[in-house]
Amino acid sequence: MLKILDLKTAEDSRDIVHRTVQALVEGQVVGVPTETTYSLAALALSTTGVEQLKTLTRGALQPSQDGNRLETDRHWMELSIRSREAAGDFVGAASNTVRRLLRRCCPGPLTVMVQCPEPFSALSQLSAGVREQVTDDKGHVGFRVVDHFVLDQIHRYLSGPLLLASFQPSEGTPVATVAARVAEMYGDDLPLLLDDGPTRYGGVTTVVRVSGNRWQLLREGVIERAAMNQFVKPVIAVVCTGNTCRSPMAETLLREQLNKRTGCDDAVRVISAGVAASNGAGASPQAVAVMGSRGLDLTGHSSRPLDESVVNVADLILTMTRGHRAAILAAWPDMHERVFTLRRDGGDISDPVGLAVEVYEACADQINDELGKWLDSLGEDFFPSETPSQDE
Repeated sequence: MLKILDLKTAEDSRDIVHRTVQALVEGQVVGVPTETTYSLAALALSTTGVEQLKTLTRGALQPSQDGNRLETDRHWMELSIRSREAAGDFVGAASNTVRRLLRRCCPGPLTVMVQCPEPFSALSQLSAGVREQVTDDKGHVGFRVVDHFVLDQIHRYLSGPLLLASFQPSEGTPVATVAARVAEMYGDDLPLLLDDGPTRYGGVTTVVRVSGNRWQLLREGVIERAAMNQFVKPVIAVVCTGNTCRSPMAETLLREQLNKRTGCDDAVRVISAGVAASNGAGASPQAVAVMGSRGLDLTGHSSRPLDESVVNVADLILTMTRGHRAAILAAWPDMHERVFTLRRDGGDISDPVGLAVEVYEACADQINDELGKWLDSLGEDFFPSETPSQDE
């Protein structure tokens, strides 16, 4: 008989979490809320649980528009993993595009389909039955980091991922955004259901398949295509001290080089900042003059300090000196794979502040040369390319 546990009225959700974990470990299937829809969950390491999940999804009943009940096997299967960091155990040295999406969209309403490098991937530790459920015909596996407190707590007690099954309704049929819909569909065949009221977004996850630097939108859900175009876009940040001389020139020069190479003025987002900058200062007059002589406009520049909003989105941070890089890594030690000196030899770009225009000219030439070397080194993998969906 179906047991429904109400998270909204529970005095302490920990008891519900513990009961849910016990059920999963014992091989039961549990209905759980996510930020998008309600899903069925089984412990991916449990053969019994996975078989129970397969049985439930094959026999699920969907009310049709004329009131009849029709059998259906329309379910989306994916792995729910604990965190975006844990994704590394599965995807290994994934492409820049995959890492970018995991960093910017997870946890959140996104499923990423990616190939796993067996036998080195943790996917190889799961049964063939589980791998078959989550792998598409091109060898891509669906991963998701759910942004919901109860799933986060449940994952803390489990030694492996969850296999999630979400019902995919036909057109005109509502998705399972409330627990009552799940109870109606599966009834007493489902032993346990967690009720957290209506889901936060009230819609399905967005699904993206990534192969190298190519990405394809398989299902447009809560994250719309326009937003996905921004999430996959590379971000390069250039950093100096006050963000009024070197890094503003570098930002302008880099944007110009990218425009010439890609033929597109927004293929890459370029930003600049300073490790000791204030907000809202303009570029130095000399920097404005030097950029103006090259046909580039720096008059609208407004300085900004380097902060989490820059660090969290940047795929590559180029610093003017070794000292700037050291300061960034002292504050964000996990950034060592994304922070480098602009000079490829590890040297410094000297600060021209207060000096003559000719010194700024030489500084700009050096910056421009080093930027070109960096762009030559990035390779195609750094720049994403969309594969049109089949229905386009």
